[in-house]
Amino acid sequence: MARFSFRGVVYALVVMLGLSSAAPNILPHSAKQYLPQWYTTQALTLGLDLQGGSHLLLGANTHALQTKQLNSFSNDLFNVMRENNIRYTKHSGAAINDKQTVAFTLQKAGDASTVKRLAYDLSLQPSGKSALDINIDGGKRVYLKLDETYVQQLVRDALNRSVEVVRKRLNETGLTEPSVTLHGNDAILVQMPGVSDPSEVKLLLGTTAQMQFHWQVNDAHVPSMTKQDAKGNTYQLEQRVALEGERIVDAAGVLSNQTGQPVVSFKLDSVGAKKFANMTRDNIGRVLAIVLDDTVVTAPVINSVIPGGRGEISGNFTLPEAGNVALMLRTGALPVPLDVLEERTVGPDLGSDAIQTGIESGVAGALLVLALMVAIYGRWGVIASIALCVNMALVFGALTLFGATLTLPGIAGLILTMGMAVDANILINERIREESNKGRPAKSAIHIGFDKAFATIVDSNFTTLIAVSLLFMFGSGPVKGFAITIALGLLSSLFTAVALTKMLMLFTVEKHQTRNKEKTFEREPLTFSSPLLALSDKLSGINFLAPRKIALIASVLITLLSLGLFAKPGLNYGVDFTGGTMIELTTPKLDTDALRTAIQRGGFKQITIQEYGEANHYLLRAPAVSNQTESEKSGEQNSEQYTQKLKQVISEADATVSFDKVDMVGPKVSGGFAELSILALLIAGAGMLVYLWARFEAHFATAALITVLLDLTKTIGFFALTGIEFNLTAVAALLALIGYSINDKVVVLDRIRELIRLDATVPLYNIINEAVNNTLSRTVFTSITTLMALLPMALFGGDAVASFALPMVFAVVIGTTSTLYITSTLLYLLGSRREKQGKAQLKPTAEEIKASLAHIP
Repeated sequence: MARFSFRGVVYALVVMLGLSSAAPNILPHSAKQYLPQWYTTQALTLGLDLQGGSHLLLGANTHALQTKQLNSFSNDLFNVMRENNIRYTKHSGAAINDKQTVAFTLQKAGDASTVKRLAYDLSLQPSGKSALDINIDGGKRVYLKLDETYVQQLVRDALNRSVEVVRKRLNETGLTEPSVTLHGNDAILVQMPGVSDPSEVKLLLGTTAQMQFHWQVNDAHVPSMTKQDAKGNTYQLEQRVALEGERIVDAAGVLSNQTGQPVVSFKLDSVGAKKFANMTRDNIGRVLAIVLDDTVVTAPVINSVIPGGRGEISGNFTLPEAGNVALMLRTGALPVPLDVLEERTVGPDLGSDAIQTGIESGVAGALLVLALMVAIYGRWGVIASIALCVNMALVFGALTLFGATLTLPGIAGLILTMGMAVDANILINERIREESNKGRPAKSAIHIGFDKAFATIVDSNFTTLIAVSLLFMFGSGPVKGFAITIALGLLSSLFTAVALTKMLMLFTVEKHQTRNKEKTFEREPLTFSSPLLALSDKLSGINFLAPRKIALIASVLITLLSLGLFAKPGLNYGVDFTGGTMIELTTPKLDTDALRTAIQRGGFKQITIQEYGEANHYLLRAPAVSNQTESEKSGEQNSEQYTQKLKQVISEADATVSFDKVDMVGPKVSGGFAELSILALLIAGAGMLVYLWARFEAHFATAALITVLLDLTKTIGFFALTGIEFNLTAVAALLALIGYSINDKVVVLDRIRELIRLDATVPLYNIINEAVNNTLSRTVFTSITTLMALLPMALFGGDAVASFALPMVFAVVIGTTSTLYITSTLLYLLGSRREKQGKAQLKPTAEEIKASLAHIP
């Protein structure tokens, strides 16, 4: 009893921790004011798809960074070579067919060793290694490249500094809690809640703001470069930088005291101020050009010494433009240019609608599941429902503790989690019911039922976790949120089903025994009675292998038909995979024809317009810029410009237009999504195959995986037949399908293995039929409860989750029928073949091997 009490205390503490972590999400403001701030602020953050806002994926142009650094090293080397009278001939990038290589030919082969030493000294790093990779061909031709290790460190440092610069710029604009994080090896993810039009932010983040001071050339022998200003005037400037803009410590957009025009006033640090005073004193009468991002902003003539480190930049600015330039100079230059690879914007109204539909469909699904559990198992269903509620609270608590962001796919994950968590409770109740039907006393039936169900629950949950882990590894933000939610839900359901439910059931039995001592309730079997259970019992005795040929042929034919639909008409790929732009908008003053006319007059020929929901609500699709004839340019940055021009054209036709949602994905990103999605599906299948081979015999694993593959192809055919958009959420649905489907198969396979171990002499045909019938109640009830959880989301969840909910409803139906008919058929065919080869259906267990060895004298 003491041990039981100790477990009860531990379980109670875990539950209390989870509930207290989840509580700040639902506490009213009146209650929060009496609680510590550190506690009340630990609440789930809503994703941009729920609260509205903008998401930008900025790609770092590391190629430009490497070129700049290589040129810096090579120019320093050339200067030192000239000082040492080493003559050379430089070759252009085109001549060497590699812009990341600097090549030159020495006039004297004997200078090669000296050049190599000079290059090494100039590029020596604190690590003791050279930043340059130097190759000399034929004793004269020299090739300079950046060392790979140095490049990796250079890019890593540049990205880290870029994150800080981006964060400072956004904070200076007054945005509410922008999120700036590294994404992969060469990108930065920016999320801005409440920003429905990120055009100004994109302009701010797309400018590197690298400012330099250069003297105009007055000596023909000095290395020079040509730069232009905004008006097209050309300046011949010294290549050497007279002063770097990084010396600026403060800047502001103000009106000039002399001209009254907007200018940028700046202040240099002490080192910069001293250097600026000296250089202006020594160069009176010369033109000093201020170059901002390779464009000459202003080029005044220095008439006198400029002390104090203060100056002004005039460049035909408007006051807001001067303010933006000042902001960028204050926060520092970006080490690398940033291009917009992906943009997703959700308006606040659409976000609030998503919250409402998500909550409503989630609550409806949960209530249906709980009601069904009570209807099936009575008071034991009430215990299971309590465990399910605690399970969901623990998931919310864990998400809160981890600082996770709740997205619409995350809500879908919660709903699916509840549907799948029911499976463990149904499996346990069915096992206990079987033991009770054998006449076992209450406590004994509970203990044996939980013991027998435990291995099956672990196997089924672990295979699902394999698929979910791949979603986290390869998915984007919302898909990762979905994966985290499912993973936490599975782990939590394992605790609540196996530990909490068992404790509550034993507590109920003991409490009943205490009240009814004379009836010795503990030694009586548990009773499970309901119309649904009575109906499920009547279904037993079905010969699922009898129609095996028809079932297998029908399954293969549907799969072939699905493959045909995949070939033609094919999947309706979303912008996640094709690249391009998708805009959801409302135009009160334009009908479909007027909107199409306005777009075509603006020069856009390949825009498809779809009426979407309510009147004057439309969905526009534009292919990637690089695939469009009306654009002469290509690339991610032009995709952004294309989208902005399209929005401008529509706004000119209807000033009252509201852009509810904008998704812009560049070809580089979309190509990566496609590759990662295929890789995730392949690794999911391989991972499950390896796990099932380890836990079951090869023919068991093969039967399960082939069936899951057939389920997967049918679901892809469902996408093609219905035209539902195939996007990253759809990939999440496919991976969730793999997890759910394999979960279903493992339960049946586990029962088949159990029956074979009980009596291996029974024909395989009979064993498979008996196993499928024994687990039929669990299979049907789990499928129905999962459908109950999914149906409200599929019917009322809206288009945002249609790519997930509708295919999952189809997948549950297909997965259930394939478990009953296809997996059993395949296992029978493979098992019969194994019998003909004289092999046993199962490998001997360690106990069986030990027992057989004991008989050897």
